[in-house]
Amino acid sequence: MLLPLNFTMKARILPCIVALGFSLALVQAADSIKDRVAAAVDNELPSLVSLYKHLHANPELSFMEVKTAKRLAAELGEAGLQITPSVGGHGLVGVLKNGDGPTLLIRADMDGLPVQEETGLPHASKKQMADDLGNTVYTMHACGHDVHMTSFVGTARLLGQLRDAWSGTLVMIGQPAEERGAGARAMLADGLFKRFPVPDYCIALHVASDQPAGTIGYNSGYVYANVDSVDITVRGQGGHGSQPQASKDPIVLASQIVIALQTIVSREVHPREPAVVTVGSIHGGTKHNIIPNEVKLQLTVRSYTDKVRNQILAAIKRISLGTAQAAGLAKDRLPIVIVKDEFTPSAYNDPGLAKRATDTMADWLGRGTLIKRQPTMGGEDFGMYGRTEHKVPIFMFALGTVSSDLIKRFRAAGKPLPMVHSSTYAPDIEPSLRTGVRATTAAALDLLSKR
Repeated sequence: MLLPLNFTMKARILPCIVALGFSLALVQAADSIKDRVAAAVDNELPSLVSLYKHLHANPELSFMEVKTAKRLAAELGEAGLQITPSVGGHGLVGVLKNGDGPTLLIRADMDGLPVQEETGLPHASKKQMADDLGNTVYTMHACGHDVHMTSFVGTARLLGQLRDAWSGTLVMIGQPAEERGAGARAMLADGLFKRFPVPDYCIALHVASDQPAGTIGYNSGYVYANVDSVDITVRGQGGHGSQPQASKDPIVLASQIVIALQTIVSREVHPREPAVVTVGSIHGGTKHNIIPNEVKLQLTVRSYTDKVRNQILAAIKRISLGTAQAAGLAKDRLPIVIVKDEFTPSAYNDPGLAKRATDTMADWLGRGTLIKRQPTMGGEDFGMYGRTEHKVPIFMFALGTVSSDLIKRFRAAGKPLPMVHSSTYAPDIEPSLRTGVRATTAAALDLLSKR
């Protein structure tokens, strides 16, 4: 039976009208939530700047973040999260359950560095504290962990205020001892993924000292490297400097080892595999005319894949022992090679999660605010959260923190910008915090969306 033409047309048009109306409703809802977030950030920014200055002026060293953790716990508690302190040392976990849905973990690191600040800012750190060895040292948030924590608190506040816009479980962790490469491991060993909900996603930000404030840097795949520290004790047979033939000179032997180690990257590792072997410290001897019994070397080793890491570490041991054997050292006087336990694994941004998060940030902040970055050979223990048996996708993005005027001045003068870990690194705080909170909140709302 043929239907009347007007009925047929209505039957075809009606679903289109419904779909169009639904799409318009989604667009309006998206615009509405963006406006609510923008207004909330404006409202929170003054208190966040105040919090940042407090954290910046009161840094604490790795595994000593007592007051920092207490303040962060109080802030998360006020935002509505249930707090568990003392996870993996001074780490803390905040949980906010808000209906059915995925679980998102957001992480901020809390520790400062043994650096004497020279920024001259009114809120500059003048803090001194005893380090692990009992030495009194100046302390500074020279790696931007104060920015990380403040953006983290801002995100917690916004997500607490916008519970009608998302559904799922929010887990927020304040992590100790990132600078030692040990905090993530400590929290996981203390049951982070056993005592608390296992996340479907993990996200975090890290300041960038070479990127304009108000921008977001991103990459997928490897973003940070494996970091190993290796100690080598080169042993010999001491003697008088005038009679080297009667000794086994560990200074000459150590020098040969240092040179030979340079061939690992240039001649053993595949040219397409990034790797670094740097001898950062060499100490031996006490006087001009004394050949010492031993020389100590300290190395940093960087790689991305576990295969290359294992290859390099094996080569370091082989070269050290082989060079000593060729010099005629007895078995009981061969070098002692120790790979330190505080290994930081590489961080691998899950490509799917990276694309989803950066697309969301581009939609919220504008595509022009996003900058594609190259991987770095620096270290970040955030990668640990993606290396458990749960294989949780992780994503860490770079938050620009440098004022455009400062970049122009330094470039015009031909000078390098103050880097993280330097005594003069000073973020352009308001645009940095505004962007950090908006970007993290946008990603969180998308990952925990009700659709």
